[in-house]
Amino acid sequence: MNDARSERQTQPKGEHLRLSPLLRAYFERRQDLVRVFAARLRSLEAAEDLVQDMYVRLTQREPEGLTVEQPSAYLFRLGSNLMVDHVRTDSRRRRRDDDWSREAWSPSAHPAAPEAAAVSRDELQRLLQAVAKLKPRTREVFRLHKLEGLSHADVASRLGISKSAVEKHMAIALQQALGVLR
Repeated sequence: MNDARSERQTQPKGEHLRLSPLLRAYFERRQDLVRVFAARLRSLEAAEDLVQDMYVRLTQREPEGLTVEQPSAYLFRLGSNLMVDHVRTDSRRRRRDDDWSREAWSPSAHPAAPEAAAVSRDELQRLLQAVAKLKPRTREVFRLHKLEGLSHADVASRLGISKSAVEKHMAIALQQALGVLR
């Protein structure tokens, strides 16, 4: 998990002297930001990720000459906006996964006719073979997310990888699975 010390360590010595007012405020208020967003998100890990995303935004996209009268207020607004984006994205993902689960496992999708059962068994066998051919890390990400129902953030935390890496592993796994089922 990243903290202010590890973020400072990524900057060359003396870099703190040239920090913008926003980055200076970020480092001064980082623990407060984590505490507030952990309470809102009900997850310390999600709050740490959100605050890290704020750091990335501030270091990669800060417009030259941007003057903010109240840097702390700006940081909390930025965090709130990122939190809303995260909640919306997570909600869409859950709806998409729920829709996929409902369609894939609904009785109407798999009629009880013996021929349909044989086709379903064949599809399942091909899917299992495709999953078995995945690289071990991709297979583990797929298992944790799709079979155990963990969120991308939870899978990332459990495996010690980034949420982006989890999304990439899932894209590979789902592409492989869809290719087999076509």
